[in-house]
Amino acid sequence: MQEDIIEKLIEQFRTLPGVGYKTAQRYAFSIIEGKNERAEKFADAIKEAKQKIGFCKVCGNFTDQEVCPICKSRNRKVICVVKEPKDILSMEKVKSYNGVYHVLFGTISPLEHRGPNDIKIKELLSRVQNDKVEEVIMATNPDVEGDATAMYIAKILKPLGVRVTRLAQGVAMGSDLEYADELTLSKALEARRDID
Repeated sequence: MQEDIIEKLIEQFRTLPGVGYKTAQRYAFSIIEGKNERAEKFADAIKEAKQKIGFCKVCGNFTDQEVCPICKSRNRKVICVVKEPKDILSMEKVKSYNGVYHVLFGTISPLEHRGPNDIKIKELLSRVQNDKVEEVIMATNPDVEGDATAMYIAKILKPLGVRVTRLAQGVAMGSDLEYADELTLSKALEARRDID
């Protein structure tokens, strides 16, 4: 019976990205062997995050407010476009970027039957026009889908007279922004280039 309970806990940890059986087992035993207070704090933190964290109605970032602090306080003339909200956390490590963000919630991927209408491109266009944006920085992952999305967005923004740039290739092709260190991201941001 106790084995079923432990296996159930292990299986829950295994549902997390990148967590295999051995790591899940270590996490489970750490919870079981630790103090009750620690397990309760862990469970409370998960519940609170699930109940209170949502998406900013302007940019799509994670927030516990209607509009995130970045959208409230930053330069709205420059928008950095990312695939997912977690990419904002990676870009924020740079600490030298003072613009706002726009989350697409995906990229164009014909193989996955996801086109321009399936991600937040219309919302980006609306923001560009309403806020008189001067530059859009494409910070989608440097892979086939990320590049295709960046090129598509550049093509529709160019007639509006908006400068569209792409992070420099300090970020390795096929990698995720989430795993890039802050120095690499900082250099990529500084050396961004116009998309033709």
